[in-house]
Amino acid sequence: MSSLELLPINVAGQWRLGGGDVYESLYPATGEVIARLRAADLADVDEAIQGADRAFRTSGWAQRLPHERATVLHRAAQLIRERGEELAQKQRLDNGKPIKETRNLVASAAATFQFFAAACETLEESITPSRGAFVTLSVHEPMGVVAAITPWNSPIASEAQKMAPALAAGNAVVVKPAEVTPLMALELARICEEAGVPKGMISVLPGKGSVIGDAITKHPLVKRVSFTGGTATGRHIAHIAADKMMPVSLELGGKSATMVLEDADIDHAVAGVLYGIFSSSGESCIAGSRLFVARSIYAQFLTRLSEGAKALRIGDPASEDTQMGPLITARHRESIERYVALGVSEGGRIRTGGMRPRSVEFDKGYFYAPTIIEGLTNRARTAQEEIFGPVLVAMPFDSERELIEQANDSVYALAAGVWSRDFKRAWRIGRAVQAGTVWVNTYKQFSVSTPFGGWRDSGLGREKGRAGILQYMEQKSMYWGTNEQPLPWSQA
Repeated sequence: MSSLELLPINVAGQWRLGGGDVYESLYPATGEVIARLRAADLADVDEAIQGADRAFRTSGWAQRLPHERATVLHRAAQLIRERGEELAQKQRLDNGKPIKETRNLVASAAATFQFFAAACETLEESITPSRGAFVTLSVHEPMGVVAAITPWNSPIASEAQKMAPALAAGNAVVVKPAEVTPLMALELARICEEAGVPKGMISVLPGKGSVIGDAITKHPLVKRVSFTGGTATGRHIAHIAADKMMPVSLELGGKSATMVLEDADIDHAVAGVLYGIFSSSGESCIAGSRLFVARSIYAQFLTRLSEGAKALRIGDPASEDTQMGPLITARHRESIERYVALGVSEGGRIRTGGMRPRSVEFDKGYFYAPTIIEGLTNRARTAQEEIFGPVLVAMPFDSERELIEQANDSVYALAAGVWSRDFKRAWRIGRAVQAGTVWVNTYKQFSVSTPFGGWRDSGLGREKGRAGILQYMEQKSMYWGTNEQPLPWSQA
């Protein structure tokens, strides 16, 4: 067992060791231990939620004027920026993403706190049209204790996207980070407390999702759950929420279609497709993992794309030149290898990749080469199931109608991309494709000001945008009587 000191977790504002088993967080590039901590147990879950409910009712956070809460969130954004490099390096160790990418994730987290500070300060109630001798108003109020269950692929950004609007709305937040990436949620909790969020309003409970996440979701004091992760877990949470009559936000899996039309700018499309699937080593819910290319340019495009994939720089996440780092765990890499083998057994041909990179520098980490498979139909399992890794299935298409049918032939509907110089055609296809986000002549670009979420098995609800704060609030209607005479019903 490593000699690293055990890290404390945050239970209702108390920084102490969890009551669960000791486990180690590993650096995916080398397999070395970077942190040790004791996971939360069920007693910690109840203590954290009871403490969060108490803090919500007594700390005064929910009663602060919006601009006062906004001031604290602006301070949190400032602290994230001041500690940007430190946080980026810790995020790199936590999940193995290249340092350039983790810097962007940290910047995104800061921008998210800044945006929801502004959204909080400028959130407007409404006076609705009167239908009688009364003034009618629609107002929004915080829910109480809300839960944020976050994934391992972009921890600090995902946690900020849930914590910032929940706090802005006046709620207490219980965060359950992914078991393998606990560090960034703990850092954000410290920053928020330093910025002025009252003790107890934030808890961070690392541990197994099937135990800790389940207990949090079922707890009667938890009024809403926001979850990002796999579809099977999302369905389980939805069933629990239905029994509790509790609202949820579920950002789940994807098998996003990228469509390259015959009139596309090839340089832009090649670069965009490579970025869409192979950045983050393909460990992204919106990865463009199904590629449809017009048959007339298919051969030319696949040649260019394969050359580009082979040229991607795989290596040490600490290097400024690295484009692709390791996968999150050895187990996850094995899952991807099984999917590639499945693709071959289904009749696919590996155009490039399909193996672990061969060099001594990759021996200890969980690296996998960018992989392109062709020769499959859209009904193959490899083209239908989420792989969550650097594996692209490429297919030609012959008509716009066929393209749209195949793009929509999926249980997932999270994102899509269209590459074309024809504005009207791109607009038509973009509107016909069923997805929560459609990029045209770009891919995997995000703005905290724009709502994000999926359809069908890709989830429920939306994050981001000015309305993102309202998902953590309950709407209330108020009637203010203006009648001069008593209500007539009871008069003699």
